[in-house]
Amino acid sequence: MRTIFTLAMAGILTTFGALKAQEPTIALVQINQQALFFNQMNEGATAAAEKAGANLVIFNANNDPAAQNNAIETYIAEGVSAIIVVAIDVNGVMPAVQQAADAGIHILAVDAILPEGPQKTQIGVDNGGAGGDIGAHFLGYVDDAMGGSAKIGIVGALNSFIQNVRQEGFETAIAENGNVEVVGVVDGRNIQDNALAAAENLMTGNPDMNAIYATGEPALVGAIAAVEAQGATDRVKVFGWDLTAQVIKAIDDGYVEAVVQQDPYGMGAAAVDASMTLIGGGEVEPVIDVPITIVTKDNVDDFRSIFE
Repeated sequence: MRTIFTLAMAGILTTFGALKAQEPTIALVQINQQALFFNQMNEGATAAAEKAGANLVIFNANNDPAAQNNAIETYIAEGVSAIIVVAIDVNGVMPAVQQAADAGIHILAVDAILPEGPQKTQIGVDNGGAGGDIGAHFLGYVDDAMGGSAKIGIVGALNSFIQNVRQEGFETAIAENGNVEVVGVVDGRNIQDNALAAAENLMTGNPDMNAIYATGEPALVGAIAAVEAQGATDRVKVFGWDLTAQVIKAIDDGYVEAVVQQDPYGMGAAAVDASMTLIGGGEVEPVIDVPITIVTKDNVDDFRSIFE
C-alpha cells in the first residue's frame, strides 16, 4: 500500500508539475517600488495574471537602468513567454529588448515610450497630449485667478524620457501666453527626496515664482513638501502628475490646483491581458491608450477611496 500510495503521489506531483509548466510566465521589469504609481501598476498586473492563470514575476530596478538590462537578460535565459518593460532609459534598454525579441519572447512597453523596435505594443497615456491638457488648464487658471500672468518653475526628471515628453507638452501649451514665464527647470531624478531639494532650490532662487509644474509623482510630492517647508502654500500654486494621499490633502488645502491622474492599475492589467493575447497567438493594437483625468477640487472626491 505504501508503494502504491507513493507512486500515486508521484503521479499527482508529476501531473501538477506538468500543469504548472504549462502556465506562461510573464515578467514585469519595473522602475521602482517607491512610487505609488508603480505599485498600483503592479497590483493591476498581478490581478490580471491571477485571472488569466499566468505566472507573473516583477523585477524592481530601483531606478537603475543597468539593472533593467540585466533583468531582461536573466529572463531571456529563463525562457519567459513575455516581458513587460517600464523603461528608465528608453534608448539604453533597446539592445536587451531586441535580444529578447530575437529569442522569441513577446515584448510590451508600458508608460515609458520606447523607440521603434520589436516591441509588440505601447501601453499608456498620450503623455505629450496630457502635458498639453494640463498646460491649457494652467493657462485658464492664470487668466481666471492670477491676473493673466505667472512665473512658473518646473520640477522634472531629466533622466526620464516620458517625463521630458510631459514637460515639452506643457511648455508648448503655455507658450501661447506671452505673460507666462518659465523661471527655471530643476531635475528631481524621479526620486522624492531629490525633487524636494531641487524644488526648494528653485523657490529660493526665484522668490517671486508663483506656480510649479511637476512631471511625475516623486516630483509632485517633493514639490508639495518644498512649498510647505518654505511656508509658501498661500502664494505658490502647484500643478502636476499622479495623485497620492499627500496630493489629495494639498488639493483640499487649496495650493495644489490640478493633477493629471493616470490609471496605472489599468495599465498593468492591460499589459498582462495583451501579453496573454500574444502568447495565445493573437494580435494586439500597436498602441493601447489608457485615458487620463485632470483632477481638481471639483472631482477629487471620485478618487479619495483609492488612497485611503
